[in-house]
Amino acid sequence: MAALCRVRHRWKRTNCLRILTRNLTGKYDYDLVVIGGGSGGLACSKEAAQLGQKVAVLDYVEPSVKGTKWGIGGTCVNVGCIPKKLMHQAALLGAAVKDAKKYGWQISGPICHDWATMAEAVQNHVRSLNWGHRVQLQDKKVKYLNIKGSLVDEHTVKGLTKSGKETILTAKNIVIATGGRPKYPTNIPGAMEHGITSDDLFWLKKSPGKTMCCCSDVALECAGFLTGIGLDTTVMVRSIALRGFDQQMAGLVTDYMERYGTKFAWKCVPKRVDKLSSGAFQVSWTDLQTGNELKDTYDSVLWAVGRAPETKTLGLDKLGVQLNNETGKIIVGADESTSVPNIYAFGDISEGRPELTPTAVKAGKLLARRLVGQSIELMNYDNVPTTVFTPLEYGCVGLSEEEAEKRHGNDGIEVYHAFYKPLEFTVAERDASQCYIKVICKRGRDQKILGLHFTGPNAGEVIQGFAMSFQCGATYSHLLKTVGIHPTCAEELIKLNITKRSGLDATVTGC
Repeated sequence: MAALCRVRHRWKRTNCLRILTRNLTGKYDYDLVVIGGGSGGLACSKEAAQLGQKVAVLDYVEPSVKGTKWGIGGTCVNVGCIPKKLMHQAALLGAAVKDAKKYGWQISGPICHDWATMAEAVQNHVRSLNWGHRVQLQDKKVKYLNIKGSLVDEHTVKGLTKSGKETILTAKNIVIATGGRPKYPTNIPGAMEHGITSDDLFWLKKSPGKTMCCCSDVALECAGFLTGIGLDTTVMVRSIALRGFDQQMAGLVTDYMERYGTKFAWKCVPKRVDKLSSGAFQVSWTDLQTGNELKDTYDSVLWAVGRAPETKTLGLDKLGVQLNNETGKIIVGADESTSVPNIYAFGDISEGRPELTPTAVKAGKLLARRLVGQSIELMNYDNVPTTVFTPLEYGCVGLSEEEAEKRHGNDGIEVYHAFYKPLEFTVAERDASQCYIKVICKRGRDQKILGLHFTGPNAGEVIQGFAMSFQCGATYSHLLKTVGIHPTCAEELIKLNITKRSGLDATVTGC
């Protein structure tokens, strides 16, 4: 024990000496240290290294409450966008098989889905991405350290390994890009003990079976693909679905999901989760409209009630890094700077920023360029496109109709819209009642486009192209001057001519 204490004291003296030397000489181990190996942190570190900086990136994943763990790449790669889109694709293929019969494919026997096969394939792909990220860091000469980082001062980071070994790194600049993790509802007995989150779902070896999902856009996406692969799935919604999105579009998304087979418990709040002797989970909830207490049994309970920023273990309070007390997120300036010089933060961990991978990636690259003096360009967080990968996909860019009306007044906007039927739905005899397009314009001569919303197949692919036009000041007349690609769903956007104000039937007829 005495020997161990001597080693610890020697370690402290050595590292204190390093910090003192750095303070006196201005020399650092690195030009930049990035804490967080998600999409944004990796993009920032690689960009800085390519611009000649000496860079280290620290990444350490704490296992989920259920013990799930994964490799480098952050939420998007491991437990977010990538596995979610692949499982969404699995569900779409199931629907396509049903359509195939109408197109002449002879399919005999019942069609069923095997979770284990899908999960193994998805997880193997994710692992290949983990490996790819590590190779890229090595190729770009970024030092990757699988240690948990915290701040000592504005130029010093302490790293802690899984075994408890500490490492001190000094840097001219420090970037925090640790993102967030799913929250559990702490006021519901049994929620954490018996529930899972998106941190666990994509790494399950066995099918989740009959599932209750509560209660965000992530819950809708997960419920959509779970229904699509044949599982009995219910979504519990306290108030509204897709909060923050255009509510007319949100209604179309959930209407389609209900027709598609997903069950909804509207205006309900969960009360408790109990494990039965059979191994199933009994969920009890209250119907807010009637006051009735209801219950049902499920094989899995998926909580999607928001995310919490990973800030608690960073030592930010000791340095005086300013946080939003309600959200726990870091308050940053337009240049991603925090309240402490030389410390920057971006991505999901920053207050007021979209919790989207592409914005973090772009913000990280731009920050790296500014830190080396190559650019002064700031991240533009306006008109960021996004897509919700529900069974009927919903893509949008710009303002919702509610927000546009709030900013410009009802008489200050013009809404062009149409209900259309994708050609793919015709032979398959699919219901297209919720396939809808809406373009919100500012009234006046130019009719600048304020928001664009689309539900239908491949919504993300459609919106990505139109999003660029927002950077160029797109107007309604620009839409009308654009030649469509026929036959596509996207071409319906450039044919819009009926306004909501007119009250005319907006159903597209003909081709």
